[in-house]
Amino acid sequence: MNKKRMQDQLITYGIVIAAYIIMEILILTGNLSSHMKGLLVPMTYYAVIAVALNLCVGILGELSIGHCGFMCIGAFFSAFFSKVTENMLPTPIRFFLAFVVGIAFAALFGFLIGIPVLRLRGDYLAIVTLAFGEIIKNVINAIYLGVDANGLHMSLKNSMELGLLPEGEIIVNGAMGITGTPHDSNFTIAVIVLLISLFVVQNLINSRDGRAIMAVRDNSIAAEATGINVTGYKMMAFTISAAIAGAAGVLFSHNITSLTAASQYFGYNASIMILVYVVLGGIGNIRGSVIAAVILYMLPELLRGLNNYRMLIYAIVLIVMMIFNWSPNVIIFRKMILSKFKKRR
Repeated sequence: MNKKRMQDQLITYGIVIAAYIIMEILILTGNLSSHMKGLLVPMTYYAVIAVALNLCVGILGELSIGHCGFMCIGAFFSAFFSKVTENMLPTPIRFFLAFVVGIAFAALFGFLIGIPVLRLRGDYLAIVTLAFGEIIKNVINAIYLGVDANGLHMSLKNSMELGLLPEGEIIVNGAMGITGTPHDSNFTIAVIVLLISLFVVQNLINSRDGRAIMAVRDNSIAAEATGINVTGYKMMAFTISAAIAGAAGVLFSHNITSLTAASQYFGYNASIMILVYVVLGGIGNIRGSVIAAVILYMLPELLRGLNNYRMLIYAIVLIVMMIFNWSPNVIIFRKMILSKFKKRR
């Protein structure tokens, strides 16, 4: 890894750590409202899933609109584990194992879904990943799971069909989801997960495997001709991306009281919103994804006092960010300013 790339990584970590310190100072001094404090963890896990999606879209070059499905898998499997072991394990160990469970199952589903999906390209791949995301959400809404002394019970009809003993407990109650998941997520843990995600993705990008993945993105035929295992590297990037999305799901499920596979959180609109974070932050720009996710998630909440003008201002900010990041003339102007600044130094 050359010096410039190392500096870029350190700048990214520094921005995240500086933002965390500023927020903690605001909390300790009482300058942050309870409403804003409640938005810190959601803001961070959306940044995590934006990093995951940018690995798939920007680095691998495959348009996926189903990452909310992997987030949903990580959320439900980890929440199920936490509910079952709530009175068996100490909180730190249980929460760590919940992360392992959520990430592992998200990675497994990412691998299994990637086998058929990664044979497609472009719009076709986007449509199929969208379909898988919707299938995952609807299947979870149809499942009833309970636990008693006889073990695990499952039904696809209703909770009465589980046949639980009187002391048994319904864990997953169909469309009502999981209620009472331990509230283990906090802002500090969320930032640590974000930093680990950034470390994994940025080191992958700057590694030999990352260069091979980007070669596949640029020209898969030429990459295969030079001996690169195109399918293997696609599966690697897609599976890692799904695993990171699963980590975001663990943070999500342990930050709310009632977890449901609702379209609001895991549906088509949520997937598009995360794709917007990636595009506006810069496709392939991992740091930009984090910044865009933070700004675009927090902005509507900060503008709530403006009522009718809130979404108008939000739309204007989207347009300005798009022009700033993607307009050829603006890009040339930015490079010119940066070059002048470097010369002065």
